[in-house]
Amino acid sequence: MGSIGAMPAELDASVINVTRTTAPRDVPLPGSPEELSHSHCTDHMVTVRWTAEQGWETPEVKPFQNLSIPPTASCLHYATECFEGMKVYRGYDGKLRLFRPDLNGERLSNSAIRASLPSFRFEELKLLIAKLMQVDGLRWLPKSQPGRFLYLRPTLIGSGTQLGVQAPKEALLFIIAVPWPDPSTRLKSTPGEASGLKLLASQPDTIRAWPGGFGYAKLGANYGPSLAAHGKAQAQGFDQVLWLFGDDRQVTEAGASNFFIVWENAETGKRELVTAPLENQLILPGVTRRSVLELARSRLTQSVGDLKPVEVVEKTFTITDVEKAWKEGRIVESFVCGTAFFITPVKLIRDGDVDIHLLKAGEKAEYAATIKSWLEAIMYGKEGAESDKWAYLIEGESEK
Repeated sequence: MGSIGAMPAELDASVINVTRTTAPRDVPLPGSPEELSHSHCTDHMVTVRWTAEQGWETPEVKPFQNLSIPPTASCLHYATECFEGMKVYRGYDGKLRLFRPDLNGERLSNSAIRASLPSFRFEELKLLIAKLMQVDGLRWLPKSQPGRFLYLRPTLIGSGTQLGVQAPKEALLFIIAVPWPDPSTRLKSTPGEASGLKLLASQPDTIRAWPGGFGYAKLGANYGPSLAAHGKAQAQGFDQVLWLFGDDRQVTEAGASNFFIVWENAETGKRELVTAPLENQLILPGVTRRSVLELARSRLTQSVGDLKPVEVVEKTFTITDVEKAWKEGRIVESFVCGTAFFITPVKLIRDGDVDIHLLKAGEKAEYAATIKSWLEAIMYGKEGAESDKWAYLIEGESEK
């Protein structure tokens, strides 16, 4: 308990209470209905309570359970909620790794500020996750099954009883871990067609994010309003919505993923890897996006096998630019990236009555495949230098 005049406590993962479950949950088999549900969580979870008066309390690792919050909780009425999507990987060397977790921690803290929630020392997030994985890691990601991962969902909600329009006086940070199917299993494939995503371009009456809004923050409020459009796209046989913005219909994101295109510049003839910029805050600053850009800038400035060098460009471009490049034969390939879909090629974009075909049967998105292989090597400990730089090793796994 703090004394009068004491500063509210910072989030501190160095002291954490652990209560182990007495009823372990079944570990689902790969491809099972439980895994495909995206909701069959591991045995334990992390929770940390925050109050405006005292700050952050002692973190807990405890058996997975439902939350108890009052009906007047701020998150239920005012969307005071933010979250992260991360993964923990079982490397081929038997070790557990997080991929650039401080970037997720920093983004979660920034999202919290945007949602009127408490910020925290973002470096503590990876330590909380490590403690959870020290308890659950061996059972849910056995060393005998390298190359697998768990999806991690750190979430922060306004949990206090204040119904009035005000910043929450109480909040709850929790972290859960979920077995997750391989992203490639989510692709709908038809015999004779290329493997990749089909995107449906959004219409002007549906906008995902806008300047001055919160498209750059990972808030639940970004996703709920987009689900109806996503459902309509899926009902028409598409995988995701390609979100456009403004009178000129700027390309922003694809579903909940960042969007990339490789094309030949019409003026210079140079091959470019292009994605939307962060400056106008319309898109999420994805960790995978940042990693793709950094790898491309360091490794694709010269030819790699049959791949020509590319110039990496973050700029505003429109669906009209994409259609024009396609009609002129300048598009090489396109892909999306993010934690859930990882690196996935795009085979088709439909804009109104125009179908932009980006991959034919038998074709492969070579840039996407190459970048994906580089990232996987880092995530699973196959590549020393970058793995040491970008991966956080989790030590001290418990055999219990």
